[in-house]
Amino acid sequence: MLKPVLNTNIEGAKPPRRGKVRDIYNFGDRLLIVVTDRVSAFDVIMPNGIPDKGKILNQISAFWFDRTTGIIPNHKISIEIDDFPEVCRQHRDMLIGRSMLVECAEPLPVECIVRGYLAGSGWKDYQNTGAVSGIELPQGLPEYSRLDKPIFTPSTKAESGHDENITIQQMENLVGKDIARKAIESSLAIYKWGRKFAEKKGIIIADTKFEFGLQHGELVLIDEALTPDSSRFWPMDSYQPGISPKSFDKQFVRDYLQTLDWDKTPPAPALPEDVVLNTRKKYIEAYERLTGQIFQS
Repeated sequence: MLKPVLNTNIEGAKPPRRGKVRDIYNFGDRLLIVVTDRVSAFDVIMPNGIPDKGKILNQISAFWFDRTTGIIPNHKISIEIDDFPEVCRQHRDMLIGRSMLVECAEPLPVECIVRGYLAGSGWKDYQNTGAVSGIELPQGLPEYSRLDKPIFTPSTKAESGHDENITIQQMENLVGKDIARKAIESSLAIYKWGRKFAEKKGIIIADTKFEFGLQHGELVLIDEALTPDSSRFWPMDSYQPGISPKSFDKQFVRDYLQTLDWDKTPPAPALPEDVVLNTRKKYIEAYERLTGQIFQS
């Protein structure tokens, strides 16, 4: 079985800031984002990862970054190792495919969520209130319904625990009206463009999360873009409103964990080999459908 990359270390560079999935190395005005194969569920990192998951996520983000610059600039500089700082090049085998050199930006303290379908926390909110984040929707919609118009529902960015949904007014209070308006318009535009593109490839992008930052006062797209980790990807050929859709993400992981007597707090249980392999297959299928290229491990 392939061995996942769970942690990285670049000799000669400052120790990275480690998130749930990414190791981020600071090179002054540039960052190197290395996407590991770590996998989290219910906000807990699993002890074993999904081989090649980081490469797939990184390359899908690069694919979208390259195609959405007409909507808004992004922080990507390069995914080519020869463009990276000198100290990185001796780690070519570890970094290739799973790393991206980006320009530094000051991240906004909000996550920009666009929902095109009624699922997840949006569905729970709708059941309780008839609305999603205060946005009224028609009555009687089944779960997983396609919305007539995608909706924007911001949330906080929690360092630990769960993010919390906020109103657009609260977002404006945090970042200012002009920046909020630009982030909302850009989020909706990227989602609509990406959803239309993906549908031609047989994939529904049900919802997604974007992050933005400021570079010299200008808003740019940062972090990742329209990946199976930041979005819900469903196959179009089996989609039906009211029926739980198949997915192209870590649903195998979540489904397995739901069968266990585990309280969803650390330490997490190890994932069995079949769950790891099936999850990897789904990520690869998403990559190959979207890009039209064969994934090279």
